[in-house]
Amino acid sequence: MNHIFDKHYDVAVVGAGVAGVAAAVAAARRGRKVALIEKQTLIGGLATSGLIFVYLPLCDGCGTQVIGGISEEMIRKCCEFGPFELNKHWGGASGRSHRKEGRFEVEFSPAGFTLTLDEMLADAAVDLWLDSRVCDVELDGSRVTALAVENTSGRGRVAADCFVDASGEAVLVRRAGGRVAYEVNHHTMWAMEYAPDASHYHIAGALHIKPFKFGEPDFAPGEACDARRVTDFTRLAWKHLREFYRADAAGGVCSPREHFPVHLPAMPQFRKIAAIAGKSVIASFGNQKRVADSVGLTGDWRIAGPVWETPFGALVPEAVDGVFAAGRCISAVADAWEVYRVIPTAAMTGEAAGIAAAIASERGCAASEVRPDEVRAALRERGVKLHLDEVGLPYGSLPECADPVRTED
Repeated sequence: MNHIFDKHYDVAVVGAGVAGVAAAVAAARRGRKVALIEKQTLIGGLATSGLIFVYLPLCDGCGTQVIGGISEEMIRKCCEFGPFELNKHWGGASGRSHRKEGRFEVEFSPAGFTLTLDEMLADAAVDLWLDSRVCDVELDGSRVTALAVENTSGRGRVAADCFVDASGEAVLVRRAGGRVAYEVNHHTMWAMEYAPDASHYHIAGALHIKPFKFGEPDFAPGEACDARRVTDFTRLAWKHLREFYRADAAGGVCSPREHFPVHLPAMPQFRKIAAIAGKSVIASFGNQKRVADSVGLTGDWRIAGPVWETPFGALVPEAVDGVFAAGRCISAVADAWEVYRVIPTAAMTGEAAGIAAAIASERGCAASEVRPDEVRAALRERGVKLHLDEVGLPYGSLPECADPVRTED
């Protein structure tokens, strides 16, 4: 069929969540011509249109920063348009830290963070395509060479030297025939509401964002990639919210004029959709171990102590070439997926994937030919720490402050 548009870039990134933004910015800062393709008209993914407004820790919970680079840049910028601040320990102006006092984390205004991320893309001269959905991939053998993209203009073609799949659902890898893993999703949602006691929660004033946890059965592995079940997941949350506010009003807790929903998430709040089968797999209990090809560190946002080194191979699909993965769809399974699916870690893997894709374009080689040492050297130039001993942490044992108690988002 005829294409309404036919574009070529050095690097094309799919998905403008925090992982995709980090990947696009990292590649563009190396002088590459970069496209960032997003199916919504908001950027930031679950962090912004998903209303999950907590930039989780860049530290190990024991006072040691483990994530830097673009992820740190984002956390230090995300509060500009909003009422929140980092605590003093991490360079903020106040001592307030709502969730976990002392950790390198902060809450943010979802709309404000959207503006921040857009400015980062504009400053890096990334070509952002909103309201544009990837419909198919072109292959040369096992290598992805171009995408079919549909938007209001019609269907077009976007080719690139290398791609980054930061879609959160491994859309490029799945459409190229690559294997993925699925996992259960819990039926929870975050929504914005007006409430008379809102200042007791998060944002000073009448509005706050509240997490709701529903007692419905979990959504089974793979259902987040089933269009019918995505609709069911979303509408079930709406049903429960109606019941919640009606019960609140009927019980005399608050009148509908005092307590009501203001904004709902603009995307389904699945946490784990699809993870690629990578050349390396990040498995549960992989913390405190040395990984030779590590491209970054991450702590466990739920508890203090555990720190993982991140294998470059977890960003490389096992059987699909021309693509690196970033964010929630990298090769992490079971409990390790819980560790790696969140904002700071997604941005960390996004930066590594963007650099790897830029190197493939610079060298004119396949993604599979990019050497981990090339990516690691580029990350070190940016001050990113790759191994535990580089931040003063030992291997094989947890620090004395380690916390055995897990918490949920």
